[in-house]
Amino acid sequence: MENIDITVLRQLLAWRMEGKKALLVTVVRTWGSSPRPIGSIMAMCEDSRVTGSVSGGCIEDDLIRQNTQAQALADQVPRFLRYGISADEAHRFGLPCGGTLELLLEYNPDAQSLRELIEQLSQGSLVSRQVALATGQITLMATDKPAELSLSANHLVNTFGPEYRMLIIGAGQMSEYLATMALFNGFSVTVCDPRDEYRSSWSVPGVVLDHGSPDDMVTNLKPDSRTCIVALTHDPKLDDLALLEALQTEAFYVGAIGSRRNNESRKQRMIEHFDHTHASLEKLRGPIGIYIGSKTPSEIAVSVMAEILAVKNGVQLSKQMSVAQAKTELNL
Repeated sequence: MENIDITVLRQLLAWRMEGKKALLVTVVRTWGSSPRPIGSIMAMCEDSRVTGSVSGGCIEDDLIRQNTQAQALADQVPRFLRYGISADEAHRFGLPCGGTLELLLEYNPDAQSLRELIEQLSQGSLVSRQVALATGQITLMATDKPAELSLSANHLVNTFGPEYRMLIIGAGQMSEYLATMALFNGFSVTVCDPRDEYRSSWSVPGVVLDHGSPDDMVTNLKPDSRTCIVALTHDPKLDDLALLEALQTEAFYVGAIGSRRNNESRKQRMIEHFDHTHASLEKLRGPIGIYIGSKTPSEIAVSVMAEILAVKNGVQLSKQMSVAQAKTELNL
């Protein structure tokens, strides 16, 4: 499953290539609670088709009502539109209490610029898209760091990046649940397992299934700050070497399944045999997941996915939410 931004841009390009009028909508400011973060995009065609989202649905309905007539979608410079200024409007458009958001509407974006942006994103590049507010002119600039949307008096700059990636070590049942959730959260997923008996029963489409050595897979993947690595085999011969390689990368999340005792034993092995220290292992998460009392593979996968998303989104989880801390306090 593709990154939602690329999916929106691809559909917008398809509409423009068909000669249809269309609109690109970007969330540029929010105040109070907001259903979608700054930088979120949606596209809308003159025939009322919509892809992507800027709210829970009510604002999309209003945009369709306002902008699906040919005259409304005529070529014009970008303009701003604000929703939820009053309590009545917030209620009308389904915004949370006190929520306000401001949108930038771009009319009939240039197809060639869209094509160039999609091509660069498909190649794994990180690209800043600058919109001249007075004219709608687009400038694409390669960048090496993710950045928040920026808005000045003259320009809007929204940075689009390659999709987030997840590497799972092990092709067991829990890996299938985790891979499925990662896919519908917009991650590209690779599963690595050299064991034929596990790979042969894999049943999740859309996942790259690799039979090589997990540590080699980590090296070949070249993990960056949009990559997470999860070891799920319970086999130190497979998990440990992959984790050792992962700890040397910029991956935003590195973790392994296992009990508190198993995870402590893993860290001791790494300290005794691979010259690690407690400080150098701070990045290694385990037991992974947030504590939700999970028992089954599917429930454990939910807790792991929740932790990965929290880290991805910059949410600082309390110690009480960690599996190890919660089980210690509950004497489990």
